[in-house]
Amino acid sequence: MRIRNYKNIYQITFLSMLFPINCYLVEEDSNLTLIDIGLKSFCEPVLNLSKKIGKPISNIILTHPHSDHIGGLDKLNEKLPNATVYISKRDSLLMNGDFSLEENEPSSKINGGFIDVNTKSDVLLNDGDYIGSLKAISTPGHTPGSMSFYNEELRILITGDAFQVKGGLSVSGDKRLFFPFPALATWSKEIAIESAKKLSKLEIDLLATGHGDVIESPKELIINAIKRAEKNLKGGSSI
Repeated sequence: MRIRNYKNIYQITFLSMLFPINCYLVEEDSNLTLIDIGLKSFCEPVLNLSKKIGKPISNIILTHPHSDHIGGLDKLNEKLPNATVYISKRDSLLMNGDFSLEENEPSSKINGGFIDVNTKSDVLLNDGDYIGSLKAISTPGHTPGSMSFYNEELRILITGDAFQVKGGLSVSGDKRLFFPFPALATWSKEIAIESAKKLSKLEIDLLATGHGDVIESPKELIINAIKRAEKNLKGGSSI
């Protein structure tokens, strides 16, 4: 387990050469917001870090409900029963085991690993909602209801799997040879690219993803990642 601090966010990483996983604690004036909760083994380090910072975890936000992002949710909810749990309105259905597609959605299969959880979301997020300093941004593609979170003042973007860094910065769905897993778990490559373009218009000093290190000044890398994803979608190399 590794913990790194960037401005007001703390990145907690389960270290694995094959499959590193991140979650994030965001420090607000009087409390902490947790974004994703990885595996059950994340819970103790997250709670210990909260004690070290000296602020309670009041909010638990889920970028999407794949098992590597919500695996520790039930265990953490037992420890923090008063924390408010947030997920997008769309992906709340997936978390509750409903994988049916809506009328306006592509017929692509919803991929990735899911687990049964007992914890229910307290708040269903829509695009533009705020949780403290964080603005919820709808970024479907990896899942139909994936969300990213943006601190406009500090210009920090936390994206879940809308982007990945491990194996090279890439758009969700654009497979990287040395870390193909987020791409294999992506629902719609086309929609993922559109979401990436939406995020690329933001002013970003720090990009934090579900897999890989935090990147400073990522603008050019994001633009190049979008170009690469578009090229590969049209039939170019996927490696």
